[in-house]
Amino acid sequence: MAKTGYLETDRLCRSLVEDAKNGVFKPVYLLMGEEPYYPEMVCDAILKYCIPDYEKDFNEIVCYGSDVDADTVVTAARRFPMMAERQLVVVKEAQQMRSLEDIAAYCEKPLDSTVLVILVHGAKVDMRKGFAKAVSKVGVVVNSELLRDYELPGWINSFFQGRGLGIAPDAAALLAESVGMDLARIAAETDKMMKNLPEGTKTVTSEDIEKNVGISRQYSVFELTKCLSEKDRPKALKIATYISIAPRFALAAVTGMLFLHFNRILRYGACFAGGNVPDAKQKAKALAGVNPYFYSEYDRAIRNYPLRKAMAAVSLICEYDYRGKGGDGGELSTQSELMVELITKLLNL
Repeated sequence: MAKTGYLETDRLCRSLVEDAKNGVFKPVYLLMGEEPYYPEMVCDAILKYCIPDYEKDFNEIVCYGSDVDADTVVTAARRFPMMAERQLVVVKEAQQMRSLEDIAAYCEKPLDSTVLVILVHGAKVDMRKGFAKAVSKVGVVVNSELLRDYELPGWINSFFQGRGLGIAPDAAALLAESVGMDLARIAAETDKMMKNLPEGTKTVTSEDIEKNVGISRQYSVFELTKCLSEKDRPKALKIATYISIAPRFALAAVTGMLFLHFNRILRYGACFAGGNVPDAKQKAKALAGVNPYFYSEYDRAIRNYPLRKAMAAVSLICEYDYRGKGGDGGELSTQSELMVELITKLLNL
């Protein structure tokens, strides 16, 4: 099966949630993928809207893959609802079932009065086999792929648009840094923030993120990469020192973001090799995932880090990432010391 883009997955899952609100259900759902946000979102909506609260004791069964086998699930699915239009059977953590494939026979001819949800957490099933094929014919398959790092700001922008809000590019970058790739946490932080935004707010700013999510832009990796691009030595070292003494500081998280940043600088600089002047399409390809709002920063960065220096920067980041994970053949240093040392060397290139 071809990889599904996050925008397509988002549209599919929002339509399934809307269907659930309107009482429209498929007989079988296979909800899976390495990114659990969308499968969980659809499953929660079905649990909320499929069976009225006063019927749940009789017509809703929620079980876990470690506790059931295919025969148990099929028997439950073939049971008729008790004095109701339908019943709901949900299998969570279905990846722990040894006999998941054996549900295929039921899925080929499911009961109209049963809604069966198979939730595979953080994994997926083989779409070439009978179970997934059967579900595809009679129900819905959601396959939620992990986002790439560079896709996260775009996902955040799309997520806010779905809630009737815009978000400034620097605010999206700051939120991506503070929360990381945890989409469920981004959703939770956004819901919390929306309750505190002034009435009539149309666009979320970096100040809103700072105030409601609890991160200071002034001392963020987002601001650090900007200072490195401009080779603002005093400010970069000040930020690096502040970040490195934070209680939850992890060098690997910082080196990951620095690698992404300098890899973009390297790719962008390559576009200008040999006196070439890249067009808008070439720039967008080199800076995949970067909002055009930030292109001017990369214009400055490639002057401070031409190709050889950019390659040296990427090499340095990989070296310090390795050392921070315990791969140091020389004198041991703390992660905080490694952090400041790395930033100093990047500034000295």
